[in-house]
Amino acid sequence: MKNLPQKFKALIITLSDRATRGEYEDLSGPIAKEMLEGYFSEINWKIETTCEIISDDKSRLRQLLNEYSQNYNIIITTGGTGIGPGDITVDVVKDLINIEIPGIMDHIRLKYGMEKPNALLSRSVAGIMGNCLVYTLPGSVNAVKEYLSEIFKSLQHTIYMQYGIDVHKKH
Repeated sequence: MKNLPQKFKALIITLSDRATRGEYEDLSGPIAKEMLEGYFSEINWKIETTCEIISDDKSRLRQLLNEYSQNYNIIITTGGTGIGPGDITVDVVKDLINIEIPGIMDHIRLKYGMEKPNALLSRSVAGIMGNCLVYTLPGSVNAVKEYLSEIFKSLQHTIYMQYGIDVHKKH
């Protein structure tokens, strides 16, 4: 069993060729940061969040994940979860995670896919890379809000499990 960190470190990586070129402002990364910091504040845990914007570049994403997963507790990506030619995020992350956590993303796809069938095209994944939780979210602001709202329902318990802390009630 490991102790929880005194302060969690989170990294939010937005993957977008257009935002990297300055064609539009990244809105999904900042909303993910705001929501994550709000959630941690609600549960009275400290968090320090960093944001990065990179192009849809497999080698650059792989390099960042390998480097940052050693020093961060949570990495959230936005963008690159669809089926287009530039949607590389999921493929890179799947190759690097040690443990996949498929249930949360399956739940989100089904919940929102009932109303919006296009949501079923998301290939988002969640998992653990080393000691770091990794979540890949679609790039739209609305999708980030929907995904994080669902992820937060189990995030604290996920972290307890990851650190070997048994919070289940004994019968």
